[in-house]
Amino acid sequence: MELSVFDLFKVGIGPSSSHTVGPMRAASVFINKLNELSLLNDVQQLTITLYGSLSATGIGHNTDSAIQLGLMGYDPETVDTQLTKSIIENIQKDETIRLSGTHQIGFVYARDIIFSDEILPLHANAMSLSASKGDEILWSDTFYSVGGGFVLNEAEMTKGTTEDKSILPYSFNSAAQLLMLCKTHNLSVSQLMMENEKTWRTEEEIKKGILHIWSVMQQSIANGMNNRGILPGGLNVRRRAWELHQKLLSVEKPNSINSTLSAMEWVNLYALAVNEENAAGGRVVTAPTNGASGIIPAVLNYYMITSEDKNDDDIVRFFLSATAVGLLCKKNASISGAEVGCQGEVGSACAMASAGLAEILGATPEQLENAAEIGLEHNLGLTCDPVGGLVQVPCIERNAIGAIKAINAVQMAMRGDGNHIISLDKVINTMKITGRDMSSKYKETSKGGLAINTIEC
Repeated sequence: MELSVFDLFKVGIGPSSSHTVGPMRAASVFINKLNELSLLNDVQQLTITLYGSLSATGIGHNTDSAIQLGLMGYDPETVDTQLTKSIIENIQKDETIRLSGTHQIGFVYARDIIFSDEILPLHANAMSLSASKGDEILWSDTFYSVGGGFVLNEAEMTKGTTEDKSILPYSFNSAAQLLMLCKTHNLSVSQLMMENEKTWRTEEEIKKGILHIWSVMQQSIANGMNNRGILPGGLNVRRRAWELHQKLLSVEKPNSINSTLSAMEWVNLYALAVNEENAAGGRVVTAPTNGASGIIPAVLNYYMITSEDKNDDDIVRFFLSATAVGLLCKKNASISGAEVGCQGEVGSACAMASAGLAEILGATPEQLENAAEIGLEHNLGLTCDPVGGLVQVPCIERNAIGAIKAINAVQMAMRGDGNHIISLDKVINTMKITGRDMSSKYKETSKGGLAINTIEC
């Protein structure tokens, strides 16, 4: 399966790409299928069954709400995040739902959404939808949210993935192949990726799309720095970005932004801002997931603010190079916390941010690969154990740490010549093996780790 920059970076809503964005898309696909089969107006009842991680942490991740929004025809990229809460409240109050925005049926939350303890064998993030008329099942299907907002139905999952018959000029399935292609054709990683992207879009469309993604990320940072209060979910986690921003602005020497400690605080600020917005159900960009959505914007935003020679081309090159590493993580391991733990989310995002920053700082392809390897290697074994099933603790702070780690990885790699012992390919494979060996209680189920060892004050 060939992947585009616009597959890994998708505009959506929080708090989770696999538990919110994916299920919303799956519900929408299901309703569209009913429409396609001319069955929608015959539907009298829907039954939604959540399995595995979607069941275990679904309420904390707004999976149930996302599915209802998807059934109504809302899209994660365009739904008004200020209205979603009231929409769900009205469904529960009236016990009705308007499928695709047109066909109204009875909908009783406690009856029609089932949280199952079963884990389906193909993936931990699974959900089944069934539409019926009386005792007759009109249509049913099972969907798998495989990370980063990607959704596959039963048929697609069984045969491995959806087919993409696109022929790329520089197709690669490993970092070793990527480096060989760059060397053979005298291309940087971003140049190679641009040529691949032009398989699907014009260069103008690619640049416009990437700059749109970046504008959404910037808005997420701004929203996070402006919004205050307590995050929803019951943990009473207080937003910190606004207060931190005010403190940094009041520093006596404004140019201290260039000092080491202050630089770290500004990077922390941007990451915290994005992930607090995500936790609140706001608009964010999967990068490559919602749970890790703050790392890439934090790193790039700091560069764009502090660099004297910044331009839009830097942004495009950053995203293209980050995508090269992200697609390797997805193809050869996973970006799903429910599949490999947080190493697949924060670890992949850290490696991607490292690659993007290395590219725009002038790294060679070998140095870029080294930076990505460092970024991922030092997140190996990272568990996904969200307290209360919410993308708040430890997720928000973890993005800040991941952003700083990405910058450090680039600094280390660019002091060398790209030669190193452990390759990026080996680290990605290690992540896959480690995820396979990791207990399910550490993979987004909230049944182990911090999720059950939090001290109540």
